[in-house]
Amino acid sequence: MQIKNPVLSGFHADPSIIRVDDTYYIANSTFEWFPGVRLHESKDLVHWNLLPSPLREVSFLDMKGNASSGGIWAPDLSYADGKFWLVYTDVKVVEGAFKDMTNYLTTAEDIRGPWSKPIKLNGVGFDASLFHDDNGRKYLVQQTWDHREYHHPFDGITLTEFDTNTMKLLPKTARTIFAGTEVKLVEGPHLYKINGYYYLFAAEGGTVFTHQEVVARSKSLDVLSFEVEPNGPFLTNFDTPHSYLQKQGHGALVDTPSGEWYYASLVSRPWHKENESAVDPRGWSTLGRETSIQKVEWDSEGWPRIVGGHGGKTFVEAPKDAILTLTADNHSQHDEFDTPTLDENWNTLRVPFNEEMGSVGNGQLTLIGRGSLSNLHELSLIARRHQTFYFDAQTKVKFEPFSYQQMAGLTNYYNDKHWSFVFITWNEQNGAVIEVAQNNRGVYTSYLKEKAIPIPEGVEYVWFKTKVRKQTYTYEYSFDGTLWQEIPVTLDMSILSDDYVLQSYGGFFTGAFVGLAAVDYTGYETPATFDFFDYHEYGDEK
Repeated sequence: MQIKNPVLSGFHADPSIIRVDDTYYIANSTFEWFPGVRLHESKDLVHWNLLPSPLREVSFLDMKGNASSGGIWAPDLSYADGKFWLVYTDVKVVEGAFKDMTNYLTTAEDIRGPWSKPIKLNGVGFDASLFHDDNGRKYLVQQTWDHREYHHPFDGITLTEFDTNTMKLLPKTARTIFAGTEVKLVEGPHLYKINGYYYLFAAEGGTVFTHQEVVARSKSLDVLSFEVEPNGPFLTNFDTPHSYLQKQGHGALVDTPSGEWYYASLVSRPWHKENESAVDPRGWSTLGRETSIQKVEWDSEGWPRIVGGHGGKTFVEAPKDAILTLTADNHSQHDEFDTPTLDENWNTLRVPFNEEMGSVGNGQLTLIGRGSLSNLHELSLIARRHQTFYFDAQTKVKFEPFSYQQMAGLTNYYNDKHWSFVFITWNEQNGAVIEVAQNNRGVYTSYLKEKAIPIPEGVEYVWFKTKVRKQTYTYEYSFDGTLWQEIPVTLDMSILSDDYVLQSYGGFFTGAFVGLAAVDYTGYETPATFDFFDYHEYGDEK
């Protein structure tokens, strides 16, 4: 078998990978999307199956009002003392001098839960991980944030001892063990003890095209005692601009039962337009930051090296002791909304799906019209990741608006400032109509205006479809589910990419989603009824 990268396609950033016996687990960031922390399992590192997310209730995570790309940053999954330990961060401030946040800890004997009531740890910095030393002591390892304008905001990697008797940190033990290199922006630390050395893996350069992973080691955990790997960095694509894989860095190390080593990291697959350089800028990462796995070997001096060079490879040799894991061939999804709970592929923003948003079951999803798609507090939207460059998605919706302030339909969504929407609404000329709109850097544009498509009398349902074709996408409608009409608006997919959002906003960490939404900012809570949703993948090339 071969590992084909990315192993987790679409928005699966900041992987934390571990092995328990013969099973591997990966935890990924989810930022403002609910449920919090994405989990997968595998026995071969090639095929991965989605597990229930651990943070499914407001008592574990309440992100109402969080800025886009706030919320869950870089969770850390570990296993010790017969249970899983999950450290996660809820970031409340994204832009500006401050990164207000809280780090939490929850544990479970079974990866599927139940998970314990979260314990508040600290707010010193994000990307916190828990290191279980072989002498029984435990330490929180984390990026450290410095708001002072005359210091660099990334103030090294801090180590703080964790007392398992009180289940609290011991603040007076805190010390900076690694200041990073001249590349700066040191973050994402994971600590391991191997052959008598403490190895610290950390990301630098920012999670963009300058991203990299460095390794440092020490015989102790003393202040600034770590030396950096020579002839590094360990992993980067900064100097491999033509590689299929870009932005690799932030991640974690894992060994196999037979003693092989692998490294899971975030990765992006940017595309560029014909009139653009493929080198600078390197393109548009509409699938967000995904997860790759590279094989690791150790040199004669005891330093880890990426097999094939520090740029990594698309195809990687699977473990010799891999156990074949059965999984779906792709991520296509068809949902008839038959069950009273949402499928694991669905996500909501900031809070879990609840009765204020709507209900699901008996062949229908009802969304109660609430705030606009720019609302950070009250929003009726369910969405799933784009996981390939080419796909169709469609739905069937019933909606009876009586105001232009009411909208329901199908959306392609990045964040509150970057999205598009095909929807049923109302106008003064024709009553119920179909419109297409886009929010680009917070600027709203209606594309059809006075040419909005009237919905004929007697038509109860409208079918909507989106066709995503890597660089562009379109919307279609039907009044019978058979005869489709393309709406003459072609939209630029790059607007829903990390790289585009970065140009105007400090939060650019997620990826494109496709989903269903109902808006009624009149406050009269007009419901929309969806009969099904279908997401059909064609692949990464078509």
